[in-house]
Amino acid sequence: MDFSQLRYYEPSKDKAVMVKMDLIVYGATPAGITCAIQAKKMGLSVAVAEFGRHIGGITASGLGATDFGAKEAIGGLSREFYRRIGAYYGKEEQWTFEPKAASAVFETWLSEYEIPVYFNQHPEDVVIVHNKIKRIIMENGSVFEGCYFVDAGYEGDIMAKAGVSYAVGRESISTYNETYNGVRFGEPHHKFEIPVDPYVIEGVKGSGLLEGVTELEAGTVKEGKGDGRIQAYNFRICLANDPGNSIPIPKPPKYEPETYELLLRYIKAGVWDAMKLHIMLPNGKSDLNNHGAVSTDYIGKNYAWPDGNYETREAIFQEHFNYNLGMLYFLSCDERVPSSIREEVSEWGLPQDEFPETGHWPHQLYIRESRRMVSDYVMTDRNCLGQTTVEDSIGLASYQMDSHHCRRVAIDGVCVNEGDVEIPISPYPISYRSITPRADECLNLLVPVCLSSSHIAYGSIRMEPVFMILGQSAGAAAALAFHECTAVQEVDDALLKKVLLNAGQALEWDEGREDDPLERMKRTFGTG
Repeated sequence: MDFSQLRYYEPSKDKAVMVKMDLIVYGATPAGITCAIQAKKMGLSVAVAEFGRHIGGITASGLGATDFGAKEAIGGLSREFYRRIGAYYGKEEQWTFEPKAASAVFETWLSEYEIPVYFNQHPEDVVIVHNKIKRIIMENGSVFEGCYFVDAGYEGDIMAKAGVSYAVGRESISTYNETYNGVRFGEPHHKFEIPVDPYVIEGVKGSGLLEGVTELEAGTVKEGKGDGRIQAYNFRICLANDPGNSIPIPKPPKYEPETYELLLRYIKAGVWDAMKLHIMLPNGKSDLNNHGAVSTDYIGKNYAWPDGNYETREAIFQEHFNYNLGMLYFLSCDERVPSSIREEVSEWGLPQDEFPETGHWPHQLYIRESRRMVSDYVMTDRNCLGQTTVEDSIGLASYQMDSHHCRRVAIDGVCVNEGDVEIPISPYPISYRSITPRADECLNLLVPVCLSSSHIAYGSIRMEPVFMILGQSAGAAAALAFHECTAVQEVDDALLKKVLLNAGQALEWDEGREDDPLERMKRTFGTG
């Protein structure tokens, strides 16, 4: 299998271009795409600069089982995307889809609005004049000039290079008076159901720790304590079980069976759930996500990603690729794995008709969390829980507060995962101020993906339908600012609300609705 083109980064060999538009959108993610479309609909000239070679972000790279809480909280262009996916399959609406379907929808959408996308654009510098971004200069010499800019990337690279304040990691619960932030031991999800020894030689501490397990550092046990850790990444792996469209799981370029010793011990202890969150997509494909104590999440291996340079991120990308593909290869081929599991895993393979350029493997790593802007308004778990609300809503989030684990440690001779939080919520509004930097930092930038949010609130907001909602709202706000020749912080809330409602956005949620995800949970499990 040829994985030579499966890369996060390699220096661009493309000829430098000079692009000047009313609005420059960085990132052809779903948020970037809806932002560009909305701005174009409101009369702006728009160009999209994309770091990689593909459009659609993680939505077009394996995340085909949409994460949503309440469908009716999803409106505007975000809802239109799922209706366009439905049309692709001959239905009114569709929420599970193949990667190639998402790619086709995004490509057609951008083409309809004649929005150019420039690939392999790696930001090197952001030029600021009087608190405004003047231009973005790329490594290959390309220049993107605009009146307004939107950073729709998963890492917030433009935001950071523009000198906008941001945070990485988990705040303590005292930082914003929250309940669920910081260190979280003892949560009930994705934990070890049976004790597993963490040492290379079982019972012998001096033999060292297994791959994937770290020492518990002094002072890092306190519940709610802040740190610089972020939730784990993985690939959302698209697999196929149709013999006519399935390639047997290949050995990864770098394969080390000992990497999976912890998983093997867990299986032999009696727990086989690493592939339980394996959701079927159309045409015999699936979206494999992390599940259980040891699965596709490469816990603790991504800390250097947010502020890392491109070479550092490329190394982390390859480590995650080798780990994820290696896990599947190990489970299907290693004779120490029970035969029933090997047979089960071997029923699946890589889809022949997906990702042909990258060896049929997804090209986008799932960046669940990176930098988060710190602006005049920070979304917190108090917003998610309905304890506080905002008047400048630009869309609704409706998925539960959801942080994957942030570390795996050895405590008293057993493995312990830490950081997972899953708290049901009702839909709640997201503040416009959370996507605008402080006025004394930048006047013409909007940040709908790496928005101003605490770690745990971001765990709810970070879902792709919400990013599309926020992207559209950012595009509308940029257009209003452009037409009024004003700073993004000065956009009139009432006018923005009118534009968004006319565009089909859902901005408010009535408590007690039958389709409220929290109310559904109460009906299913009771209120005790």
